[in-house]
Amino acid sequence: MFDRISGVYDRMNRVMTAGLDRTWRARAAERSRLEPGQSALDLCCGTGDVALVLAGRVGPDGRVVGADFSQPMLEIAASKPTPAGAAPVEFVRADALDLPFEEESFDAVTIAFGARNLADLDRGLEEMRRVLVPGGRLVILEITQPHRQPLKVFFGLWFDRIVPMLGKLAGDSAAYEYLPESVRSFPDAPSLGARMDGAGFRHVRWTLMAGGIIALHSAVK
Repeated sequence: MFDRISGVYDRMNRVMTAGLDRTWRARAAERSRLEPGQSALDLCCGTGDVALVLAGRVGPDGRVVGADFSQPMLEIAASKPTPAGAAPVEFVRADALDLPFEEESFDAVTIAFGARNLADLDRGLEEMRRVLVPGGRLVILEITQPHRQPLKVFFGLWFDRIVPMLGKLAGDSAAYEYLPESVRSFPDAPSLGARMDGAGFRHVRWTLMAGGIIALHSAVK
C-alpha cells in the first residue's frame, strides 16, 4: 500500500493537513532535543521530511538514519536535497520490529505518523528502546481521535468521508480508507503514554495539537 501511494504521499499530506504537517514534524524534531554531533534514527521515515529536519539539528558532524520498509518511499526521500550545514541522511530499508542496528546506537529515535502502522506496537517500542543510548529520547508524532465537540464531529466527517474521497481522486481510495481505520484502532494519547511507560521509558509526556487531533509524545530511556 505504501509503495503504491509513494508518488502522491507528500501532496496528500499537504492537502489533508492544510500544510500543517510540516509544522508538526518540526515540533517533533525539536522535542528530540538533539544537539550538534549527535545521532538520530527516524523510523517509518516515509519520504524523509523528519529525517532531513533532524539532519539540520545534528549538523555536519552528526549522523541521521531514516528507515522504512517501502523502497519507493526511500527513493523519494533520497532524492530530496539535504539542507545546508546538515548531516547527509542515510536512508535504509528496515523492519521497525527487527531493526538492523546495534544496541545503544542512537541519541534519539523519532517516528512520525508511523506508530499506528506497526503490526506489534509493544515490540516496536522494545526495539526503539534497545537502539537508544541511556538517556536517549523517543519522540512519537501521531494522529489521535479528539474527544471534544464540535471537533469530534468534524474529525469524523473529514477522516471518514472526505479523506477517502481525496484518496479516490489521487488514485488509491483503499489506502485512504485505511487511514481512518488505523487511527480508530490506535491507542489514544494517555493509553499510548502508558504503553511507553510499560516498555521501560521514563519521563513520558505528551502534547495535544490541532485541537486534539495530533499527539506528540516523548520519553527517555
